[in-house]
Parts: sequence; C-alpha cells; structure tokens
Amino acid sequence: MSDSVVIIPTYNEKENIERIIRKVFSLEKTFDILIVEDNSPDGTANIVKKLIQEFPERLFIEERKGKLGLGTAYIHGFKWALAKNYEFIFEMDADFSHNPDDLLKLYDACANKGGDVAIGSRYIKGVNVVNWPMGRVLMSYFASIYVRFITGMKIMDTTAGFKCYRAIVLKSIDLSKIKFMGYAFQIEMKFTAWKLGFNVVEVPIIFTDRTEGTSKMSKSIFKEAFFGVLNMKIASWFRKFERLQ
Repeated sequence: MSDSVVIIPTYNEKENIERIIRKVFSLEKTFDILIVEDNSPDGTANIVKKLIQEFPERLFIEERKGKLGLGTAYIHGFKWALAKNYEFIFEMDADFSHNPDDLLKLYDACANKGGDVAIGSRYIKGVNVVNWPMGRVLMSYFASIYVRFITGMKIMDTTAGFKCYRAIVLKSIDLSKIKFMGYAFQIEMKFTAWKLGFNVVEVPIIFTDRTEGTSKMSKSIFKEAFFGVLNMKIASWFRKFERLQ
C-alpha cells in the first residue's frame, strides 16, 4: 500500500478514465487511486472495474447513486482515505486538465518542503492555461482576485482543484461544516485550512483544458462561488476555527 492516494471523481469519463489511471500508475512514485463514481450512464464504472482486476492492490472504486456534486464526492473520498490511513491525499480531475506528472511536485511540496496543503497553481507564474477561451481565462483569473480580496488569503489560484493534503489537515477539518458542492468547495477547503493555521503552498503547473468528454462547468457553479465566498467570509466572523485534533 502506498502512502498516497489520488481521488478522482467521475461522471461520464469513459474517454479518459483508462488513460488517466494508467498514466498515474506509470509514475516513478507509487500512488494508489480511488475513483468516486456517480453512476455514469456511459459505462465509466465498468471500465474501472475491469482495470481493478489488473491493479487489485492499487485501484479502488466507490460508487454513488447519482450525480451528487463535486464537494460531496471529495468528502466521500477524504473519509475513505482517512479510514485507510493514507498520509497524503490528492484531488485530481479525470480529463488530463491536470497533468499526472505534477503529482510528484505536489507530493514533494508536502512530504519534503513543509507544505500541509499543496495547490497546483495556474497563476503563481503568470497565467498558465492552455485551450481555454479568453473569456474563461479572465473569469477564472479575476475570480481568484475577488476571492483574495474578500477572504484575505494570499493564494493566487484560489479555485484550483489539483491539490495534495497531508492527512492531518483533513483530520483537523470538520467536514460536516463544509457547505459548498461545486467549485466553491475548493475555495472553502482552502479557506478553512488557512484559518486553521496550516501551511498552504502553491506549486506552478500548466492547466490544459480537456480534449475528450464534456466539461462540467456551468454558470450556476460560478454563481455559487461568487455569492458563496461573501457569505462564507461573513459567517467566519461568527465562527471559531478550531482543529478537531
């Protein structure tokens, strides 16, 4: 068993899932993979189950009854990983927008360089995004500026979803109090870790938009993030942030 597990939520990822799994397993460091599968009608789960026969000690699947939201998928995965005593717990998309090679950088940042949370950052060295239309680049970039302004965090890529957590961070967060389900979930997790005093670091990556499958992004996700951040900040004034352990 590895000390590290990569959590990959999936919904209709049949074009990507086998390639991403094999790529992660080809890396020089051993990573286990947990697929959190939301009942994809395209047969994603069947592909994963077939691969489990090939990688029975490294590949796992948790199936849910439907599309229940990104945040709940990751929280499900966090609880599973903590129960299995993994020390380093990663979030990664299935569509190759996150380069699996960068898992090594995120691991190094937490295992060897003092990070408690390591973020794969698109904006720590300019704007490193490939295949996005300019409108979406600007929306994402200025969303991070907005989040920094409201929350006071110094994180450049506040909405990033490519991350490594040391287990102590997830054990210290009351996951039942994490409210957001879409991309605002990523902001809330960073904000909570930061408020609890953990060392949140950024590692430069290049983000490449998916070439296979369909994006899950929507206007409602951005709306949740925009208004949710303000509500989250106001609520923090009346909340005492304490580590669970």
